[in-house]
Amino acid sequence: MFQVGDNIIYPMHGAGRIVAIEEREFSGKKQDYFVIKMSISNMQVMIPTRKISNSRIRPVTDILALKHIIHIFQHGESDRLLPWKQRYKVNTEKIRTGEMKEGAEVVRDLMRMKKEKALNASEKKMLADAYEFLISELHLIKGITENQLNSFGLS
Repeated sequence: MFQVGDNIIYPMHGAGRIVAIEEREFSGKKQDYFVIKMSISNMQVMIPTRKISNSRIRPVTDILALKHIIHIFQHGESDRLLPWKQRYKVNTEKIRTGEMKEGAEVVRDLMRMKKEKALNASEKKMLADAYEFLISELHLIKGITENQLNSFGLS
């Protein structure tokens, strides 16, 4: 279970921080909600505490997992043979998992494609969103070095 002050990753929204647990009444029933302040949109989200396990919200990746993700980002293979509609669907599913590894693969593959040819508008937006989600989590990882940030093209 999460606590107030925990940094979390909310799939399709990026990084956030649990700022409170509040009791609210909805449809005549009182229940507790996690109040989450999202870093990208500066939006506040409320999720019932009893539904948090089904929401795919997860803790921020740790530094050990990040090293493996950097290796995949730099050396992993991209599937360039998929037609764009199928590729878009696969990439959307990867982003929806909320897993840093999956999001990093989307960023890697779309960045590689962008170097070869112009991306269509949908893929440009997907790259921008996935990159922003990735950055939002990277900045919360304890112990991350400047070199590790640079591995993702960040400074």
